Amino acid sequence: MLIDKIRNVRYAGKQPAILVIGDLMIDHYLHGKANRLSPEAPVPVVNLKSEYFTLGGAGNVVQNLVSLGAVVAVSGAIGDDIAGAQVISILNNEGVSTDGILTDKDRTTTVKTRILVDGHQLARLDKECTHNLDIVAENNLMEQLSRLIESADVVVLSDYNKGFLSSTLTRRIITVAKSFDKKVIIDPKGNNYTKYSNAFIIKPNRSELAVAAKLENIETTEALQVAANIILEQTEVENLIVTLSEEGMMIFGKQGATALPVKATEVYDVTGAGDTVLATVSYFVALGLNVVDACEIANHAAAIVIRQIGSATTTIDEIIIEIENEMHKLQAVN
Repeated sequence: MLIDKIRNVRYAGKQPAILVIGDLMIDHYLHGKANRLSPEAPVPVVNLKSEYFTLGGAGNVVQNLVSLGAVVAVSGAIGDDIAGAQVISILNNEGVSTDGILTDKDRTTTVKTRILVDGHQLARLDKECTHNLDIVAENNLMEQLSRLIESADVVVLSDYNKGFLSSTLTRRIITVAKSFDKKVIIDPKGNNYTKYSNAFIIKPNRSELAVAAKLENIETTEALQVAANIILEQTEVENLIVTLSEEGMMIFGKQGATALPVKATEVYDVTGAGDTVLATVSYFVALGLNVVDACEIANHAAAIVIRQIGSATTTIDEIIIEIENEMHKLQAVN
Protein backbone atom coordinates (compact mmCIF):
# COMPACT_ATOMS: atom_id res chain seq x y z
CA MET A 1 0.00 0.00 0.00
CA LEU A 2 1.01 3.58 -0.65
CA ILE A 3 0.97 4.53 3.01
CA ASP A 4 3.38 1.68 3.78
CA LYS A 5 5.81 3.07 1.20
CA ILE A 6 5.64 6.48 2.84
CA ARG A 7 6.13 5.02 6.31
CA ASN A 8 9.14 3.05 5.08
CA VAL A 9 10.63 6.27 3.71
CA ARG A 10 9.84 8.07 6.97
CA TYR A 11 11.42 5.47 9.21
CA ALA A 12 14.45 4.87 6.96
CA GLY A 13 15.44 8.46 7.63
CA LYS A 14 17.08 8.97 4.23
CA GLN A 15 17.34 12.58 3.15
CA PRO A 16 17.46 12.95 -0.64
CA ALA A 17 19.81 15.60 -2.02
CA ILE A 18 17.84 17.86 -4.36
CA LEU A 19 19.18 20.75 -6.42
CA VAL A 20 16.64 23.48 -7.22
CA ILE A 21 17.53 25.80 -10.09
CA GLY A 22 15.28 28.70 -11.01
CA ASP A 23 13.93 32.17 -10.51
CA LEU A 24 14.49 33.39 -6.97
CA MET A 25 12.37 36.23 -5.65
CA ILE A 26 11.00 37.90 -2.56
CA ASP A 27 7.30 38.05 -1.77
CA HIS A 28 6.59 41.23 0.21
CA TYR A 29 3.22 41.51 1.95
CA LEU A 30 1.68 44.73 3.31
CA HIS A 31 -1.44 44.27 5.44
CA GLY A 32 -3.67 47.15 6.44
CA LYS A 33 -7.08 48.74 6.83
CA ALA A 34 -8.80 51.12 4.42
CA ASN A 35 -11.66 53.26 5.73
CA ARG A 36 -11.52 56.31 3.48
CA LEU A 37 -10.58 57.54 0.03
CA SER A 38 -7.63 59.81 -0.63
CA PRO A 39 -8.43 63.50 -1.22
CA GLU A 40 -5.71 63.47 -3.89
CA ALA A 41 -7.23 60.75 -6.10
CA PRO A 42 -10.15 58.27 -5.99
CA VAL A 43 -8.07 55.56 -4.34
CA PRO A 44 -8.29 54.02 -0.85
CA VAL A 45 -5.91 55.17 1.86
CA VAL A 46 -4.36 52.07 3.43
CA ASN A 47 -3.35 52.32 7.07
CA LEU A 48 -0.46 49.84 7.30
CA LYS A 49 -0.73 47.37 10.19
CA SER A 50 1.95 44.81 9.36
CA GLU A 51 4.39 43.65 6.73
CA TYR A 52 6.52 40.59 6.15
CA PHE A 53 8.88 39.07 3.61
CA THR A 54 9.15 35.50 2.41
CA LEU A 55 10.75 33.57 -0.44
CA GLY A 56 8.81 33.41 -3.67
CA GLY A 57 9.26 31.66 -6.99
CA ALA A 58 11.76 28.83 -6.83
CA GLY A 59 12.26 29.69 -3.16
CA ASN A 60 8.81 28.35 -2.34
CA VAL A 61 9.77 25.01 -3.90
CA VAL A 62 12.90 25.05 -1.73
CA GLN A 63 10.89 25.64 1.45
CA ASN A 64 8.51 22.81 0.55
CA LEU A 65 11.45 20.44 0.08
CA VAL A 66 13.04 21.49 3.36
CA SER A 67 9.74 20.89 5.15
CA LEU A 68 9.58 17.37 3.68
CA GLY A 69 13.10 16.66 4.92
CA ALA A 70 15.31 16.97 1.83
CA VAL A 71 18.88 18.28 1.79
CA VAL A 72 18.56 21.19 -0.62
CA ALA A 73 20.97 23.23 -2.69
CA VAL A 74 19.74 26.13 -4.79
CA SER A 75 20.94 28.03 -7.84
CA GLY A 76 19.62 31.20 -9.40
CA ALA A 77 20.55 34.82 -10.07
CA ILE A 78 19.95 37.73 -7.72
CA GLY A 79 20.87 41.39 -7.83
CA ASP A 80 23.46 43.11 -5.68
CA ASP A 81 20.69 44.69 -3.61
CA ILE A 82 18.76 44.47 -0.34
CA ALA A 83 16.26 41.96 -1.70
CA GLY A 84 19.09 39.72 -2.92
CA ALA A 85 20.63 39.79 0.55
CA GLN A 86 17.21 38.84 1.98
CA VAL A 87 17.05 35.82 -0.34
CA ILE A 88 20.47 34.59 0.86
CA SER A 89 19.62 35.25 4.51
CA ILE A 90 16.32 33.34 4.42
CA LEU A 91 17.90 30.39 2.58
CA ASN A 92 20.80 30.25 5.03
CA ASN A 93 18.36 30.24 7.93
CA GLU A 94 16.62 27.25 6.27
CA GLY A 95 19.94 25.39 6.12
CA VAL A 96 20.00 25.51 2.31
CA SER A 97 23.26 25.62 0.35
CA THR A 98 23.51 28.90 -1.60
CA ASP A 99 26.85 28.23 -3.29
CA GLY A 100 25.12 28.02 -6.67
CA ILE A 101 23.53 31.49 -6.47
CA LEU A 102 25.01 34.09 -8.79
CA THR A 103 25.00 37.77 -7.82
CA ASP A 104 24.63 39.80 -11.01
CA LYS A 105 25.37 43.51 -10.58
CA ASP A 106 23.33 44.27 -13.71
CA ARG A 107 20.27 42.52 -12.32
CA THR A 108 17.50 43.53 -9.93
CA THR A 109 16.24 40.86 -7.56
CA THR A 110 12.58 40.19 -8.29
CA VAL A 111 10.25 41.52 -5.59
CA LYS A 112 6.46 41.12 -5.65
CA THR A 113 4.80 43.50 -3.22
CA ARG A 114 1.17 42.72 -2.42
CA ILE A 115 -1.04 45.24 -0.63
CA LEU A 116 -3.84 43.48 1.25
CA VAL A 117 -6.81 45.09 2.96
CA ASP A 118 -8.87 42.87 5.27
CA GLY A 119 -7.40 39.81 3.59
CA HIS A 120 -8.19 40.95 0.05
CA GLN A 121 -5.47 41.94 -2.40
CA LEU A 122 -5.83 45.58 -3.37
CA ALA A 123 -2.77 45.88 -5.62
CA ARG A 124 0.49 44.20 -6.55
CA LEU A 125 3.73 45.99 -7.36
CA ASP A 126 6.45 44.09 -9.24
CA LYS A 127 10.10 45.02 -9.40
CA GLU A 128 12.06 42.71 -11.66
CA CYS A 129 14.65 42.23 -14.36
CA THR A 130 14.03 39.60 -17.04
CA HIS A 131 17.15 39.63 -19.21
CA ASN A 132 19.21 36.48 -19.78
CA LEU A 133 22.63 36.00 -18.25
CA ASP A 134 25.50 37.03 -20.49
CA ILE A 135 27.68 34.21 -21.82
CA VAL A 136 30.52 34.83 -19.36
CA ALA A 137 28.18 34.65 -16.36
CA GLU A 138 26.46 31.57 -17.82
CA ASN A 139 29.76 29.76 -18.32
CA ASN A 140 30.90 30.58 -14.79
CA LEU A 141 27.59 29.38 -13.40
CA MET A 142 27.74 26.11 -15.37
CA GLU A 143 31.12 25.28 -13.81
CA GLN A 144 29.51 25.47 -10.38
CA LEU A 145 26.32 23.74 -11.50
CA SER A 146 28.19 20.75 -12.90
CA ARG A 147 29.51 19.95 -9.41
CA LEU A 148 26.12 20.52 -7.78
CA ILE A 149 24.30 18.38 -10.35
CA GLU A 150 26.75 15.51 -9.90
CA SER A 151 26.11 15.41 -6.15
CA ALA A 152 22.31 15.71 -6.38
CA ASP A 153 19.81 12.85 -6.48
CA VAL A 154 17.35 14.89 -8.55
CA VAL A 155 17.51 18.27 -10.32
CA VAL A 156 14.45 20.54 -10.19
CA LEU A 157 13.96 23.50 -12.54
CA SER A 158 11.46 26.10 -11.32
CA ASP A 159 10.93 28.44 -14.27
CA TYR A 160 8.97 31.64 -13.70
CA ASN A 161 9.98 33.14 -17.06
CA LYS A 162 12.13 35.84 -15.46
CA GLY A 163 15.02 35.38 -17.90
CA PHE A 164 17.33 33.24 -15.79
CA LEU A 165 16.42 29.86 -17.32
CA SER A 166 17.09 30.85 -20.91
CA SER A 167 16.84 28.24 -23.65
CA THR A 168 20.62 27.84 -23.81
CA LEU A 169 21.13 27.57 -20.04
CA THR A 170 18.20 25.17 -19.64
CA ARG A 171 19.49 22.88 -22.38
CA ARG A 172 23.00 22.93 -20.91
CA ILE A 173 21.65 21.98 -17.47
CA ILE A 174 19.62 19.08 -18.87
CA THR A 175 22.58 17.86 -20.94
CA VAL A 176 24.89 17.84 -17.90
CA ALA A 177 22.22 16.15 -15.76
CA LYS A 178 21.75 13.44 -18.39
CA SER A 179 25.51 12.88 -18.50
CA PHE A 180 25.40 12.13 -14.75
CA ASP A 181 22.22 10.04 -15.15
CA LYS A 182 20.20 12.49 -13.01
CA LYS A 183 16.47 12.97 -13.43
CA VAL A 184 15.35 16.53 -14.27
CA ILE A 185 11.89 17.62 -13.09
CA ILE A 186 10.55 20.92 -14.44
CA ASP A 187 7.82 23.40 -13.59
CA PRO A 188 7.64 25.22 -16.96
CA LYS A 189 6.59 28.62 -18.24
CA GLY A 190 6.18 30.25 -21.62
CA ASN A 191 5.39 28.82 -25.04
CA ASN A 192 8.74 27.20 -25.87
CA TYR A 193 8.84 23.78 -24.24
CA THR A 194 11.50 22.53 -26.67
CA LYS A 195 14.09 23.93 -24.28
CA TYR A 196 12.93 21.28 -21.78
CA SER A 197 13.54 18.41 -24.22
CA ASN A 198 14.64 15.08 -22.74
CA ALA A 199 13.68 15.98 -19.18
CA PHE A 200 12.22 13.29 -16.93
CA ILE A 201 9.10 15.25 -15.93
CA ILE A 202 7.47 18.48 -17.10
CA LYS A 203 4.66 19.70 -14.82
CA PRO A 204 2.46 22.45 -16.34
CA ASN A 205 -1.02 23.39 -15.23
CA ARG A 206 -3.93 23.38 -17.67
CA SER A 207 -3.56 26.99 -18.86
CA GLU A 208 0.23 26.69 -19.20
CA LEU A 209 -0.21 23.55 -21.28
CA ALA A 210 -2.69 25.33 -23.56
CA VAL A 211 -0.19 28.14 -24.18
CA ALA A 212 2.65 25.72 -24.90
CA ALA A 213 0.52 23.58 -27.23
CA LYS A 214 -0.81 26.75 -28.92
CA LEU A 215 -4.43 25.89 -28.19
CA GLU A 216 -7.02 28.50 -27.25
CA ASN A 217 -8.18 26.49 -24.26
CA ILE A 218 -8.36 22.96 -22.85
CA GLU A 219 -11.86 22.24 -21.60
CA THR A 220 -12.32 18.56 -22.42
CA THR A 221 -10.44 15.32 -21.84
CA GLU A 222 -9.99 15.02 -25.61
CA ALA A 223 -8.39 18.47 -25.84
CA LEU A 224 -6.15 17.62 -22.90
CA GLN A 225 -4.93 14.48 -24.68
CA VAL A 226 -4.31 16.42 -27.90
CA ALA A 227 -2.28 19.04 -26.05
CA ALA A 228 -0.33 16.39 -24.16
CA ASN A 229 0.52 14.57 -27.40
CA ILE A 230 1.84 17.81 -28.90
CA ILE A 231 4.18 18.44 -25.96
CA LEU A 232 5.29 14.80 -25.68
CA GLU A 233 6.22 14.82 -29.36
CA GLN A 234 7.98 18.19 -29.16
CA THR A 235 10.05 17.43 -26.07
CA GLU A 236 10.39 13.63 -25.88
CA VAL A 237 9.91 14.09 -22.15
CA GLU A 238 9.36 10.83 -20.26
CA ASN A 239 6.42 12.07 -18.19
CA LEU A 240 4.04 14.99 -18.56
CA ILE A 241 2.11 15.80 -15.36
CA VAL A 242 -0.75 18.26 -15.84
CA THR A 243 -2.28 19.76 -12.71
CA LEU A 244 -6.00 20.47 -13.12
CA SER A 245 -6.91 22.42 -9.97
CA GLU A 246 -10.15 21.01 -8.53
CA GLU A 247 -10.01 18.09 -10.99
CA GLY A 248 -6.71 16.71 -9.68
CA MET A 249 -4.01 15.82 -12.19
CA MET A 250 -3.27 13.72 -15.26
CA ILE A 251 -0.04 11.86 -15.98
CA PHE A 252 0.90 11.24 -19.62
CA GLY A 253 3.81 9.10 -20.76
CA LYS A 254 4.85 5.79 -22.24
CA GLN A 255 2.47 4.04 -19.85
CA GLY A 256 -0.46 5.96 -21.36
CA ALA A 257 -2.62 8.35 -19.35
CA THR A 258 -3.39 8.09 -15.64
CA ALA A 259 -5.98 10.27 -13.90
CA LEU A 260 -5.62 11.17 -10.23
CA PRO A 261 -8.66 12.90 -8.73
CA VAL A 262 -8.21 15.79 -6.31
CA LYS A 263 -8.03 14.84 -2.62
CA ALA A 264 -9.15 18.11 -1.05
CA THR A 265 -12.64 18.48 0.37
CA GLU A 266 -12.06 22.06 1.54
CA VAL A 267 -10.28 24.73 -0.50
CA TYR A 268 -9.30 28.02 1.10
CA ASP A 269 -6.29 29.13 -0.96
CA VAL A 270 -4.54 27.43 -3.90
CA THR A 271 -1.54 29.78 -3.67
CA GLY A 272 1.67 27.76 -3.91
CA ALA A 273 -0.11 24.42 -4.38
CA GLY A 274 1.76 23.85 -7.65
CA ASP A 275 5.08 24.30 -5.85
CA THR A 276 3.98 21.78 -3.21
CA VAL A 277 3.16 19.26 -5.94
CA LEU A 278 6.50 19.87 -7.67
CA ALA A 279 8.45 19.50 -4.42
CA THR A 280 6.57 16.38 -3.28
CA VAL A 281 6.90 14.60 -6.61
CA SER A 282 10.61 15.46 -6.74
CA TYR A 283 11.19 14.30 -3.16
CA PHE A 284 9.62 10.87 -3.63
CA VAL A 285 11.08 10.31 -7.10
CA ALA A 286 14.50 11.05 -5.56
CA LEU A 287 13.79 8.31 -3.01
CA GLY A 288 13.03 5.80 -5.77
CA LEU A 289 9.22 5.79 -5.93
CA ASN A 290 7.58 5.59 -9.34
CA VAL A 291 5.93 8.65 -10.87
CA VAL A 292 2.33 7.56 -10.26
CA ASP A 293 2.96 6.88 -6.56
CA ALA A 294 4.85 10.18 -6.21
CA CYS A 295 1.95 12.05 -7.84
CA GLU A 296 -0.60 10.29 -5.63
CA ILE A 297 1.32 11.44 -2.56
CA ALA A 298 1.64 14.95 -4.04
CA ASN A 299 -2.14 15.05 -4.41
CA HIS A 300 -2.48 14.46 -0.65
CA ALA A 301 0.19 17.10 0.07
CA ALA A 302 -1.68 19.63 -2.07
CA ALA A 303 -4.91 18.85 -0.22
CA ILE A 304 -3.18 19.83 3.03
CA VAL A 305 -1.76 23.16 1.85
CA ILE A 306 -4.87 24.44 0.04
CA ARG A 307 -6.78 24.25 3.32
CA GLN A 308 -4.46 26.99 4.60
CA ILE A 309 -4.28 30.67 3.72
CA GLY A 310 -1.22 31.78 1.69
CA SER A 311 1.72 29.72 0.51
CA ALA A 312 2.06 26.77 2.90
CA THR A 313 4.20 23.67 3.27
CA THR A 314 3.64 20.23 4.70
CA THR A 315 5.59 17.36 6.23
CA ILE A 316 5.81 13.59 5.79
CA ASP A 317 4.03 13.04 9.11
CA GLU A 318 1.15 15.32 8.05
CA ILE A 319 0.83 13.45 4.74
CA ILE A 320 0.67 10.12 6.61
CA ILE A 321 -2.09 11.49 8.88
CA GLU A 322 -3.94 12.85 5.83
CA ILE A 323 -3.93 9.44 4.13
CA GLU A 324 -4.89 7.63 7.35
CA ASN A 325 -7.86 9.97 7.81
CA GLU A 326 -9.00 9.34 4.26
CA MET A 327 -8.71 5.58 4.79
CA HIS A 328 -10.81 5.81 7.96
CA LYS A 329 -13.49 7.79 6.12
CA LEU A 330 -13.63 5.19 3.36
CA GLN A 331 -13.88 2.38 5.89
CA ALA A 332 -16.72 4.18 7.69
CA VAL A 333 -18.64 4.56 4.42
CA ASN A 334 -18.19 0.89 3.53
